[in-house]
Amino acid sequence: PAVPMAGPCLVLDMEVTQKPSRPHWHERHVQPCLAELLGTALFIFMGCLAVLEDSGGTGRLQPALAHGLALGVTVAVLGDISGGHFNPAVSLGVCLVRGLHMTMLIPYWLSQLCGGMIGAGLAKAVAPSERFRNASGGALGAITADEQVPAALVAEIVLSSFLLLVVCMGTVNGRTRTPLAPLCIGLAVTVGVLAGGGVSGACMNPARAFGPAVVANYWDYHWVYWAGPMVAALLVGALLRLLMGDQATRLFLK
Repeated sequence: PAVPMAGPCLVLDMEVTQKPSRPHWHERHVQPCLAELLGTALFIFMGCLAVLEDSGGTGRLQPALAHGLALGVTVAVLGDISGGHFNPAVSLGVCLVRGLHMTMLIPYWLSQLCGGMIGAGLAKAVAPSERFRNASGGALGAITADEQVPAALVAEIVLSSFLLLVVCMGTVNGRTRTPLAPLCIGLAVTVGVLAGGGVSGACMNPARAFGPAVVANYWDYHWVYWAGPMVAALLVGALLRLLMGDQATRLFLK
């Protein structure tokens, strides 16, 4: 006897079971922004508190380790949800190399800036008021005169480019992606603070500058800490899209 063919209902059921379900809108839009808010708040709280409590004469070592370790840990635990940016310049760079959809860029920026204010506010709440005033709330205060601005701006561009290159090559670029990216990102921040902390403060993150500036009302040369990282994001994005990226990232020479 002839073997009966599978009915259309059976074929439809098989197709439905094989088709992967699309993530819920909450996981695609809300959770990433919450992760960026939470991660940025924790990172900046740890960083500001390290600056405020650095009374043992350790120089840049304590802030460098605190910033680098805090960022590496938060990227490791929250990176699978949002990408672990916690930095408006990183979000811009990742967006340029097609690691973040353009529609999520502004929500990420708002989440990071709000997280920066929350983290700086928490640092103010737990730190002694005298130390908070002396350290300007953990805000970047390395620039004290106009003649220091060119060197500080160049330092911010170079240090931020180093960080963004590590982020984009370690997490987005297909040929160089690595599970050690959180460790590499944390080390990049640590090295940046150790190397350039005396020149510009080694911010490399507009949210890190914005949060303490709002809480402490300290805005001296604040624009440098936006211009440097954002220019770096454009430079690294152009480098990967034109020359260094893998075939899926490059615009030309495919």
